Amino acid sequence: MKSVRIGAGQGFWGDSPFPALQVAQSGDVKYLCCDALAELTLAILQKARQKDPDKGYVEDLFFTMLLQPCYQKSIKILTNAGGINPSGAGRAVYGLAQKMGLKGLKIAVITGDDLLPRLGELKKAGVDLSDMECGGDISSIEDRILFANAYLGAQPMVEALKAGADVVITGRTSDPAQFLAPMVYELGWGWEDWDRLSAGILLGHLMECSAQSTGGNFGGDWWNIPDMERIGYPVAEVWENGDAVLTKPEGTGGWVKLNTVKEQMLYEVHDPAGYITPDVVADFTSPTLEEDGPNRVRITGMKGRQRPERLKVSIGYSDGWLGEALIRYSWPQAMKKARKAEEIIRKQFASLGLTFDEMITEYIGYNSLSGPLAWGDGDDLNEVGLRIAVRTRNKADAARMPRLLPPLALNGPPTASGAGGMPRPRELIGLWSALVPREEVEKQVRLDILEVE
Repeated sequence: MKSVRIGAGQGFWGDSPFPALQVAQSGDVKYLCCDALAELTLAILQKARQKDPDKGYVEDLFFTMLLQPCYQKSIKILTNAGGINPSGAGRAVYGLAQKMGLKGLKIAVITGDDLLPRLGELKKAGVDLSDMECGGDISSIEDRILFANAYLGAQPMVEALKAGADVVITGRTSDPAQFLAPMVYELGWGWEDWDRLSAGILLGHLMECSAQSTGGNFGGDWWNIPDMERIGYPVAEVWENGDAVLTKPEGTGGWVKLNTVKEQMLYEVHDPAGYITPDVVADFTSPTLEEDGPNRVRITGMKGRQRPERLKVSIGYSDGWLGEALIRYSWPQAMKKARKAEEIIRKQFASLGLTFDEMITEYIGYNSLSGPLAWGDGDDLNEVGLRIAVRTRNKADAARMPRLLPPLALNGPPTASGAGGMPRPRELIGLWSALVPREEVEKQVRLDILEVE
């Protein structure tokens, strides 16, 4: 039975490229698939594009380190690192490949996920762009919208592979789509073969977060995981019937066990019986998982159903400005000092007439991660950091708040250190999610091929 081996190369922008290099060198893979985006990433990339219209794509060491080894071993790379500027990413990779002398390398650039120029047209045509979570009317943010990107599926990437692409660069896609595309292309799956497409989506989901299936970020007995300093990224061998084995390159750290795989299986999943993607609705409750030897988990019996007729669009909009400051206090009575500092600052806000759209205070070391679940009163802590953050409508108000904390080093409770605010306010970008008819997105998808001379 025909099969294909696919390796994971990236779980987010800034992920380590070294395990990906190990996958390319010793994973015996034909494809290296990389998920570089989150909805937060789009906001960061938008800020980069605001400063330089040629930016807006993921820039890190990934292509610098991986492009040549993959070219030498005929490993194809698929990535959504194009962010909100796939064409810019394509040009950058083309230039890098030219410098490396990778003659004949074909770089496919897929565009069409950008719906920003068409939001008015869609609204006029009667498309409901209400927020999926709160039901709000998009008119409330229309004058502040910065980007609008729909989630594409695997089909354009399959077309790119059919065109001979060695590197496939997309913008916003569903996270597992990079992994599904080579399975469809290599194994001859049809676009209505819901069970096998679902198997590909599950495998993509298990691989999209790099080492989370091989022991990274594991909530079980993580202290027993071996050699985490050289943890391996997952590799999947997939057969044409949809069965698969998840493993990792020989000699790498971490482990592939039922618990690590099951934990990632449920990661960021709202409804395990209905995991919605542009390609298929997958049923994560259906497959059988069993250990098939050391660092091998076999996955069989995946089921799915027809894909949705509407695609999700992530819309980013300007949502005010962040002003932030931090001051730290040490033992004794660290928490008491921090609480007094907060009291002083709030009174100063009132006397100066400063008001904010939103303000949060956190005690780092006590409740900045746990929030209301923090226990005890914190009086026994060795040190505490008081963080104050505000959201304002304008940049000037956001800049005023952090200036109040440094004087507390001499004018407030004792043992203050590290008192300071951010040097500049930061623009906040809110996210609005809506659904649009599939055909409105797919009719504008375009594939361009750049071949290195």
